[in-house]
Amino acid sequence: MRRRTGRIVAAAIAATCAFSVVSCSSDDSSSGSGADSSAAEESGVKATGDPVKVGLFNPSKGPATQGGVTSGRDAAVNYINNQLGGINGRPIEVVDCGIDQTAPESTISCANQFVQAGVVAAIDGYDSESQSAVPILTSAKIPLVGQIPFNTATGASADNRVYFGPPPAAFLVGFMQTLKQQGKTSLTLANADLPQAHQVFDGLLAPLGKQLGIDVKSVYYPPAGPNFTALATTLAEGNPDAAGLMTSANDNTCTKLAQSLRSVGYKGTMFMAACTEFIDTMGSQAVGAETYSPGWQPPAIESAPEPAKSNLKVAQKYIDEAGGTGGFYAYGTFSILTDFVNGLNQAKVTDFTGPNVLTALKGLSGFQSFLGPQLTCGKPTTPNCTTEMLLFEVTSDKTTKPVGDGFITPSPEVLKAIPGAA
Repeated sequence: MRRRTGRIVAAAIAATCAFSVVSCSSDDSSSGSGADSSAAEESGVKATGDPVKVGLFNPSKGPATQGGVTSGRDAAVNYINNQLGGINGRPIEVVDCGIDQTAPESTISCANQFVQAGVVAAIDGYDSESQSAVPILTSAKIPLVGQIPFNTATGASADNRVYFGPPPAAFLVGFMQTLKQQGKTSLTLANADLPQAHQVFDGLLAPLGKQLGIDVKSVYYPPAGPNFTALATTLAEGNPDAAGLMTSANDNTCTKLAQSLRSVGYKGTMFMAACTEFIDTMGSQAVGAETYSPGWQPPAIESAPEPAKSNLKVAQKYIDEAGGTGGFYAYGTFSILTDFVNGLNQAKVTDFTGPNVLTALKGLSGFQSFLGPQLTCGKPTTPNCTTEMLLFEVTSDKTTKPVGDGFITPSPEVLKAIPGAA
C-alpha cells in the first residue's frame, strides 16, 4: 500500500499549509510517482467565508510517529477547500496538534488546546492514547471523529465519538477467519512495546485466536530501535503458518522486518499490517504476503470498484502534490477528513457546533465512504460505522488483490464478545 509520493518544493508546501492548516509541518521523505490521475481532474468549487475549525491529534512526535497523517491532512484540506467547496461552502481549518503516543499528557494538552481554539470536532489521527482526551472533549461537547480507534477504551463506548472504519477487533477476527479458511492454524505477530499494544494483543488477540481455533503468540520490540534480524528469528520460531506485524507506525519497519523474515528463511505467510512500501522494495520476494486496510489502497487500484477507483486517483493526486510520506496513514487521514466533510454536507449542517456535528454524523445511513464501504453510523453499542475490512494479498510485483474479492465481514457472534466492537 505504501507508495511514496513526489516531493514538492518547500515553498509550495509552505503555501499550502499557510492557506488552511494551523501549526503545519513538512515531511522530508522522498517518493515516486503515483497512478495516473488525469481522470480525477475536475473543475472544483472553492470554499469561502469564515473557516470551520477542527482539531487533529497528529502523532508527529516521539518514537512512534506516523508521518502520513501530516501528508494526508495537507492533501485533504487542499482538496476539500479547492474542489469540494468546503463544508457547505465554508473552508475547513485544521488546528494541528502534535502528540507523542508514549506520553498521554501530550494528548491531554492537545485536547485542552482544541477547547481553547473552539473547534467543532477533534480528529483522531490514529492516536493510541486518545482515551486521555475523551473526558475533556466530552465536557466541552466536542465530538471525537476518526477511522479506527487505536485505543481499545476509546473504541469500547459510542459516547461523543464516531469512527468511519471498523474496530481493531474486526481486523483481528477477519484476518484469523481467513487464515482458518486457508487451513492455517498458527500465528505469531509482533508489535511495538507500547501500553496499547499489550491491551490489544493480550486482551484481544489471544482470546480471539482461541475462539477461532488459531494458536496465537505475540512478540514485542522496542519502538525506538528494534533488532530486525533478532525479531524475525523470534517470529519464525516453530515455523508458524503466518507471522509479521499487526500494526506499524511506518513502512520502514514493515520493509526491514519483511526482508529479515525472508533472510532467516521464513516461508510462511508474512502479514505486514497496513504497509505497502515493502511490496515495491522486495518485488517478487513479497508475493504471498498479506496486508489489511479499512479501505482501498493504490496497489489494488485495478481491483477496486467505483467510486473507490476514481477516489483513489483523486487522493493520489493530492497526496502527490502535498509531498512527504504516503501510505496507509496518508490515505486514511485523507479519507477521514473527506468523509467528515461529505457527511456534514449530506446532512446539510449549517450551524457548526459540536452537538450538531455529532448528531449529523451519527445520523448517517447508507453513506458511501470515500475509499471504504457504505456506512451506517449511530449504533448505541459501538462508535464504529462498519465492521467490514479488506485483506489484500500480494500477487505480483507491486500489485495486490483483495482476499475474497472484496470486503470481509467478521463474525458478528465473535465481535459481540468485545466491548464496543459490534
